Amino acid sequence: MSTSSKIEWTEQTWNPTTGCTKISPGCKHCYAEVMARRLHAMGAAGYENGFKLALHPERLAQPLARRKPTVYFVNSMSDLFHRDIPDTFLDDVFAVIGRTPQHTYQILTKRAERLTEYFASRRCPPNVWLGVSVEDREYGVPRIDYLRRVEAQVRFLSIEPLLEDLGAFDLSGIHWVIVGGESGHKARPMEEVWVENIKRQADSASVAFFFKQWGGWGADGVKRHKKANGRVFKGRTWNAYPEINTAY
Repeated sequence: MSTSSKIEWTEQTWNPTTGCTKISPGCKHCYAEVMARRLHAMGAAGYENGFKLALHPERLAQPLARRKPTVYFVNSMSDLFHRDIPDTFLDDVFAVIGRTPQHTYQILTKRAERLTEYFASRRCPPNVWLGVSVEDREYGVPRIDYLRRVEAQVRFLSIEPLLEDLGAFDLSGIHWVIVGGESGHKARPMEEVWVENIKRQADSASVAFFFKQWGGWGADGVKRHKKANGRVFKGRTWNAYPEINTAY
């Protein structure tokens, strides 16, 4: 079944597919891979093959059983636009989304090229928020242009883990930016000036800014547990959400 989420910017997770493959530096210490190994060791259903990509048609109907309006993060344990997931299965996922207009679905991908290809001949449902991961300049920033080509009520960037200063980048057509550092024993550090650069550009472009966490390294450059580092940036927490365009 879908489960409540500890991810700060969503409510529930829905995983009609599980498993993935690495394609960029942001994947190096994938939290979903670590979790899949744990679930496999526990004998959890759906993780019999660990983190190998798997389709779960039996999970497609899960949101249909929930009447209460809910924010779902789709595929926290996979990437919905992985090249090995057939378009027909994606059509099934979006059919469920279309049948549940009371819910909001947040979909995040690193396969931005396929995102654009898929929606070239399909309309993105109005209850979908589409996002891409942006971890660095080489792999992450180019994904933004692909996302911008898709008509969606909300387009967002998950800049996590932030691995370097992104420099100047175009936020036109983007509604929401989430920023966070990497967590875990092998976490790579995130510097405060990198976050400042993003926050400044988000403010200039009137883009909602959400600071998720410092992760394994604090603002002071000291490595410690992510809970100790917390979510405070520049003396406060930043939890802004995008404004919804009801005319979409």
